[in-house]
Amino acid sequence: MSNQNKFFTFLENVVAPIAGKVGAQRHICAIRDAFVTAIPFIIVGSFLLVIAFPPFGENATNVWATFARDYRDEILHPFNFTMGIMTLWIVTGLGYNLAKSYDKTIKSPLLAGVLSLSTFLMISAPVTEGKLEMAYMGGAGIFTGLLVGIFVPELMHFLKKHNIGFKLPTQVPEKVRESFDLFIPILIVIVTIYPLNLYVQSQTGFIIPQAIMELFKPLVSASDTLPALLLVSFIAQVLWWAGVHGSLITGGIIAPFVLANLTTNQEALAAGVEGTQLPAIFAQPMLDFFMMAGGSGATFVLVLMFLRSKAAHLRAIGKMSLIPGMFNINEPVSFGTPIVMNPTYFIPWILVPQACGIFTWAMFKLELMHRIIAIPPWTAPTPLGAAWATNWSVIAVVTVLVNYVIATAIWYPFMKIHEKQLLEEEAKMAAAQQQAQSTTQPLTA
Repeated sequence: MSNQNKFFTFLENVVAPIAGKVGAQRHICAIRDAFVTAIPFIIVGSFLLVIAFPPFGENATNVWATFARDYRDEILHPFNFTMGIMTLWIVTGLGYNLAKSYDKTIKSPLLAGVLSLSTFLMISAPVTEGKLEMAYMGGAGIFTGLLVGIFVPELMHFLKKHNIGFKLPTQVPEKVRESFDLFIPILIVIVTIYPLNLYVQSQTGFIIPQAIMELFKPLVSASDTLPALLLVSFIAQVLWWAGVHGSLITGGIIAPFVLANLTTNQEALAAGVEGTQLPAIFAQPMLDFFMMAGGSGATFVLVLMFLRSKAAHLRAIGKMSLIPGMFNINEPVSFGTPIVMNPTYFIPWILVPQACGIFTWAMFKLELMHRIIAIPPWTAPTPLGAAWATNWSVIAVVTVLVNYVIATAIWYPFMKIHEKQLLEEEAKMAAAQQQAQSTTQPLTA
């Protein structure tokens, strides 16, 4: 067996099963689903931020710029209660989804979500003069939210598994019994997590979310680097090629970091920092619209090539994949071609997103393009999504078009290799059919 075949066999028989198990792991699934819960709030909040900070100079006098200056506080009020408190949605969703995976012990996952929210607020939102502090309800509290959202369901699962709690008569209504299941977890939170918060504050001057952000600063900084971006893309693409939904797996892991980067940019923009000089580059739209135009592998240009292919199979796939590809849905081309498990396409499948990522990173790093401040829906057409994410930067559209050219140059030779193989197969099938027809035709006098 050649080294190439050994490599592909290794991916199929070793990497894919391991990745499948990781992707099905209950905590990763719960984190992923919690972020999915928060997506509508994040998208709407991002859109409001774009309205509040139009892509013009602060002294611009057009209608949009004037409206944004005069009513910025009013525009940002809904932002403050959508994306501005996104960690509240995430911690509640995480507590709920993780508890739901323990359905044999935790009968009411909603209560687990509510207790997760309460615990997070207890340590992250100190009351000052009767007002809750909101500083850690957004991206700055995301890591604390994840820890709390995991701790509370695990605590409830442990207590129920070991029959620790109130024993109520069976005559008591089910909902009442479920609510009593929270008494012990609430007491444990109050006598452990809350005193821990007070202790940390007395020793460091930080409440727990501040201390956790200090601990995670090196990881957040490391996540906003080109090697980190390329590594995430590489892992996702390899898993996809092996038949596993790589984006779901890597997305669940990197979500806290890319959201923290996005929040950093939003805070800097609100503080008056120039759009091209915002601190972070790696946010989710970097993958969705700059590196993966048309879906994983940046396959939209491949679909366009298929439409002009001489091979009937590829033309059919191109027609079937065109509309979905416009909205970054590429399962028809990935599985219909197929690209998945197809050695012919392995190199461009990995290389295209890497090349597009390097070029886009350079555009950001050279301060030629407004950096990312919003998260559009991932199904937005690529040029639109890229412009939306970068506060309607025209250079973002140009960058996407250049990425199309890069992707075309890499995909083209491999597509022609596959096309040649298909044409040979189609020619053999046509010859076989013609021969079969000639042998079945009746002899004439």
